[in-house]
Parts: sequence; structure tokens; C-alpha cells
Amino acid sequence: MATSQSGRGIRIDALRARAYRIPTDAPEADGTFAWDSTTLVVVEVEAGGVAGLGYTYNDASAVPLIVGVLARAIAGCDAFDTGAAWAAMVRSVRNIGRAGLAATAISAVDAALWDVKGKLLGVPVALLLGAMRESVPVYGSGGFTSYSDRFLEGQFGTWAESGMRWVKMKVGSEPERDLLRVRAARRAIGDGVGLFVDANGAYSRKEALAFAEAFAGLGVLWFEEPVSSDDLDGLRLLRDRAPAPTDIAAGEYGYDAFYFRRMLEAGAVDVLQADASRCLGLTGFLQAGALCEAFGMPLSAHCAPALHLHAACAVPRLRHIEWFHDHARIEAMLFDGAPVPEKGEIRPDLSRPGLGLTLKAQDAECYAV
Repeated sequence: MATSQSGRGIRIDALRARAYRIPTDAPEADGTFAWDSTTLVVVEVEAGGVAGLGYTYNDASAVPLIVGVLARAIAGCDAFDTGAAWAAMVRSVRNIGRAGLAATAISAVDAALWDVKGKLLGVPVALLLGAMRESVPVYGSGGFTSYSDRFLEGQFGTWAESGMRWVKMKVGSEPERDLLRVRAARRAIGDGVGLFVDANGAYSRKEALAFAEAFAGLGVLWFEEPVSSDDLDGLRLLRDRAPAPTDIAAGEYGYDAFYFRRMLEAGAVDVLQADASRCLGLTGFLQAGALCEAFGMPLSAHCAPALHLHAACAVPRLRHIEWFHDHARIEAMLFDGAPVPEKGEIRPDLSRPGLGLTLKAQDAECYAV
């Protein structure tokens, strides 16, 4: 751990990145996509003899963008000026295109900048950001459409027994089986655990309306991306027409504050989702949190639980973090300091500065791209 620094003038010396492709532990699919591996892009920012760690989940093609364009953008920046470095990176991708790959690359570097700042100061990022809670609820997220009903029941039953208050499953690959699968999930968790469904935009508007009614009869509390997240009118229609207990959620594909503002202004969701591994990092996630505060809207952190934890402790209207099976498994495998849920909540280790994470380099090496 670095000695605490009270002054400024510590310059960023280097920016490194590597990609790791980790096979899934079983085939995974949702309503619109299937995959058998996940690529983790890990970034290190070096300043004052300290290395800060950040990461995103995307394609390995993010690496040359990070070590080229983004490295030049932040070269020589003061390590304490996370906002200035963030703005420099955003400017640097103007002609490349900010959404998509560039946004995820910036997200990883931004997280590493916050981590190195915390380490230089000897302070956890949660405290740097002004923590307003000591722990954050998580919901178990898996139930992929590629799972058998028996496998789904086992996963959800385990999460329910561990104390998680909600679980989320994928729907939409085979709409004719969705009600059967939701019934299987309800049997596994009983009546005391909230059930969420995520269609990943697989349904048409009228299909989604019909399923919203049917799912509500099975106690579903959350309907995520019932139609495409680009269809703000369709989301608003579902929000207006869905049964009262059902929250309409979307926003995971937001890459900047402008996207979130449009979604909120359209009245398209009951809960906004934001993903710090996509939305320009912890800085972008905090911007989404500020918009939710202005609109009186709850915010839910999408995936990458270890990455979100510290910022989630500081966001006023944060409802929960998604304990996404694939990412939670990878973070436990490859990061020392990854959080472990206790009674359905995770908390930052305030004895560790920065984000509290260290890459298990030897364990990760076999997955290097």
C-alpha cells in the first residue's frame, strides 16, 4: 500500500491493458444472444509507484484502443484529477465514436484512475466518494434460457437459501416455454423471494404486454427490457400498461449521461439501470446517479458487482447491484478482494484502499488472449 499523499502533482506514468477470455461453466443464452465465453479487459494505471486496477467486459479489440488513444490522452495527467483525465479520454474518441467499444475502454481506465487515487491517498473509493451506506443489496442473476428447468431451479434455490431477496431469469428464446420456466423458478424460491425476468428486448410490444399480465400472476416484480431498449415509446407503453406491481427496467446499454437523460425524460422506465463497465466508468455511473436523483428515479447497477460496489455505496437512489452469475464467478476466480454476499448484501472492505481488488495474475495467465 502506498504511503498516504496529501499533495498533488503525481503524474500518470503508464497505462497497460490485457484481455482474458474465460469459458462459461455451462452454455449461456438470453432472449437474443448465446455465448460460451466472456472476455475480461483489465487495465492498470501507474502513478507515483502505485498501480490502479480497472476492468470492463468486452472484446479484446479494446486493448489497442486503451494502450494507444487513451494512453496518449491521459499521459502526464495528475493522478488526483480523475475528472480531467476522464474528460481528456472522452475528447480523444470524438472521431472514433464514443458509444460501444470506446465507452467500455474509457470505463476500464476511469475505474483504474479512481483506484490509483484511492491507493495514493490510502483511502477506499467508497469513502472518497462520500459513502452513504455500508453495504448494498444484490439480486441473483442467471436462469439462462440455455439452462434446463432443473438446473435453473437449483441455481435459484441456492440463492434463495443464501438470503438473496430477489433472483432474475432470462426469457424470450422460446416464448412458448416462458411461463413454464417462470413457474419452475417460483417453485424453487417459494413465495418470500422476489422474481425478476429479463427479455433482452426479445418480445414485440403486444407480446410483451401479454406476458406482463401473465408474469404478474406468478408474482414477477420486475420486467427488464420487455422490448428493445432503443424503443422508448414501447417501454413507456409497457410502463403505463403493465400491472402495478411490475417495474419496467432498462438502461444497461447506456453509454453516456445523454442516453440516460433521454430515457428518463421519456418516462420509459420505473427503474433505471446503468453499467459502470460501459457508461464511461465510475464517473459516468455517478452521473447516472445524479440524473436519477433529479428525476426521483431508483437506480440499479448492471452486472460487474465488484466494479460497482464502492460507487454504489455513494449513490443516493441505488436500489441494488446485479449479482450476475458469469461476472461474479470470474471476479471470484481472478480478483483477490472480490466481495462475497452475506445475507443478500455485499460490502466494501474498508481496510483496503482504492477499489480493494488485486488481479490474481498467475491464475489469469491461462486465459490471456
